[in-house]
Amino acid sequence: MILKKFAIFATFASSIFLTACDNNKAPQEATKPEVLKVGVVSGPDQEVAEAAKEQAKKLYNLDVELVIFNDYVIPNQALDSGQIDINDFQHKPFLDQQIEERGYKLVSVGKTFVHPIAAYTHKLKPITDSTNNEEGKIVTSPRGESYLIKPNSTVAIPNDPTNLGRALLLLQKQGLITVNPEKGLFPTVIDITDNPYHLNILEIEAPMLPRSLDDAQVDFAIINNAFAGQINLTANKDGIFVEDKDSPYVNIIVAREDNKNDPNIQKYIDARHSDAAVQKANEVFKGSAVKGW
Repeated sequence: MILKKFAIFATFASSIFLTACDNNKAPQEATKPEVLKVGVVSGPDQEVAEAAKEQAKKLYNLDVELVIFNDYVIPNQALDSGQIDINDFQHKPFLDQQIEERGYKLVSVGKTFVHPIAAYTHKLKPITDSTNNEEGKIVTSPRGESYLIKPNSTVAIPNDPTNLGRALLLLQKQGLITVNPEKGLFPTVIDITDNPYHLNILEIEAPMLPRSLDDAQVDFAIINNAFAGQINLTANKDGIFVEDKDSPYVNIIVAREDNKNDPNIQKYIDARHSDAAVQKANEVFKGSAVKGW
């Protein structure tokens, strides 16, 4: 009987001790900061995400881990497989195309900026006489400079379906080509119905486009802001012609369907929209980033 009572007492005492230990640990767990893994593409977008990361910590005690990628394909693969929680690098037409092609269960949860795509050159120089009689098409930069696109010029453009279509639509906007309107936002080279200046169109992987500017065969290239920024080019400062700011290509923050309601994601979105992040975007994009929310 005595042994039985002792065993009961020991069990009761142990439970009190364990409960006390759990109670002691509870405050530490309550103050432990959350961590959100965010995929971004290296370059100026990464700098803006760094500013958002700082604000997320300051405002919400939310730790953000930035996972850096060097292309546009892997970030969606990583998100869909659960390696990251959200990504912050792409526009809606690109996401829609990826979902259609790969069956991803991804969804847009917030908007960031419109980053106008632009044409850049290391070869062409501004013309000083607008009455220039040489054959070709004159285009105008955001700075008011005129450039002559001569017949048979070679232009390098992105080869991924969405940005390829975006580049072709920009060429069409300048009167350099015409594409089949039935293709909407996703025309390809075979959808060109008129090429009056006989442009040679060279499709290249987007990360390689900045390097193509030094290729003797390339007259100009159409480059997304993320990769242009890697060589310190911005649309307003360096572009020879630029996409309209009312384009449908607003960049978005993307989550999976199974985590889209995570409150930490909204905290990151709020941090991305903070004055500090907007100021950083204006700084790194030299004023060419336009708020999309």
